Amino acid sequence: MGRANAVDDEQVARLRAEAEPAAFERLLALARQDTPAARDALAAELTAPARPLWARELAACTLGRAGDRRAFETLVFLLNHRDPPRCAAAARALLLLGDPRTARAAAALADNELRTAYALHPVRLLAALRAPSSAPTLIRVLDRLLAGPVHHWPVARACVEGLGTLGDARARLVLLAAREHPTLRAAADEALRRL
Repeated sequence: MGRANAVDDEQVARLRAEAEPAAFERLLALARQDTPAARDALAAELTAPARPLWARELAACTLGRAGDRRAFETLVFLLNHRDPPRCAAAARALLLLGDPRTARAAAALADNELRTAYALHPVRLLAALRAPSSAPTLIRVLDRLLAGPVHHWPVARACVEGLGTLGDARARLVLLAAREHPTLRAAADEALRRL
C-alpha cells in the first residue's frame, strides 16, 4: 500500500464530520500506514458487526486504492449508495483496485432501471474502465433514457460523454438520437466527433 494512495484528503474531511473523533483518528492512523498488519486491520473493519458506514468507507477505499481485493464487495455496495460523495469515492477506489469483476458490477448497477437516478458514478466508472461491456451498456442505458418518460439528464449526459471517450462506432445511432435533445446536443456533437 503506497503512502501516496493511502488516504484521500477530501474524503477524510467528509468522513471526519460524521465520525466519532477518537475512533476516526484510530482508523485514519491505520489508513496512513503501509504495513500488512494495517491492511489486515482495515479489512477486519469491512466484516466486523455493527461498524458505522464511515468506517467501512474509509477502510474499503484505502484498501481499494492499495489494490487489496478484500475491499471489492464493500466498494460495490458504496458505488450503489444514494449519497453521491460515497459513490464517487467508491468509483475512484474501484478504478485503482483493478479487480476484473469491477466492469460486470458497474454494468449491473448502471443498467438497473430501478436505480437509474443513482447510476451516474457507475456510468462514469464504466467509461473509465474501457471494458468490453462498457460501450454496449452505455448504449443500452442511454437509449432507455432517451425513450423516457424520465430522462435523468445527468446520467444521460454521462452516457454520452462516456461513449465519446470510448469512441465506439456502435454508439453512432444513439448519439444521433441524443442530438435531438437540447440538453445533450453539445455533448453528443462532441462524442460523435470523437467516434
